[in-house]
Amino acid sequence: MIGAIIGDVAGSRFEWDNHKSKNFELFTPACSLTDDSILSLALARAVLETKDNRDDLPSRAVFCMQKLGRQYPDAGFGELFIRWLGEEDPSPYQSYGNGSAMRVSPAAWAGSSLEEVLRLTDQITAVTHDHPEGMKGAEAVAAAIYLARSGKKKEEIRDYITVHYDPLLFTIDELRPSYTFDATCRGSVPEALEAFFESSDFEDAIRTAVSLGGDSDTIAAMAGSVAEAYYGVPADLIRRTVLFLDHDLMAILLDFERTYPSKAMEDGSGERLTVYEVLRQCGM
Repeated sequence: MIGAIIGDVAGSRFEWDNHKSKNFELFTPACSLTDDSILSLALARAVLETKDNRDDLPSRAVFCMQKLGRQYPDAGFGELFIRWLGEEDPSPYQSYGNGSAMRVSPAAWAGSSLEEVLRLTDQITAVTHDHPEGMKGAEAVAAAIYLARSGKKKEEIRDYITVHYDPLLFTIDELRPSYTFDATCRGSVPEALEAFFESSDFEDAIRTAVSLGGDSDTIAAMAGSVAEAYYGVPADLIRRTVLFLDHDLMAILLDFERTYPSKAMEDGSGERLTVYEVLRQCGM
């Protein structure tokens, strides 16, 4: 899940000021945590709280997103989601926005099979994004994460996406000059996945996603969530990213990473570590 947060933070300062290049400072004081991270962490909490009874996952997803969303009202939520946050008995609102896909990584790490991942994904998505395109976008990202963390090659992941969702008939270089802001799943999920497929390592996936432009933080969050599962995340990027999280958010991240350890990585010395171990080294 940390990959989505890193992508969100790195892309945050470019959402309304696109940078059509891979050459930029990854983290600056202008970066911030946005709704992508807040809702990913909210759903992480819901997944943790329903570990022994997944029947409760939809209701806990609603509860956790509303609770954390109201705690961080300035995170950049969309207008329809803001309205949903304020309702006492919220209902799904046929959204096909990319909010469903930006926040789905906890389901992809919690499931022990592709079938379970897709079932968890549908449970946490349908409470808001019950439009077929909203569901499809979330499933595509979750499936890619699961296949990546299961050791599948990029060609195998791409084939699965092509068969079950949509073929990716473009390259980032071809699309970049004309690509503009599009917060729908159809207009951003394929682009995020292509950024991952073209990447050479985790950081390159983030830079490629941001360089496309458009909804930069969300595209980078989606690409980063898959790249984490495929490559692992450099420990230094984790240490720099957690500085953007407060105590409450860090507590959720620690609990989730302890329960669902992400792919091992190298800390620079060649030692293989989990995200949780890196976080503990940071004194978190």
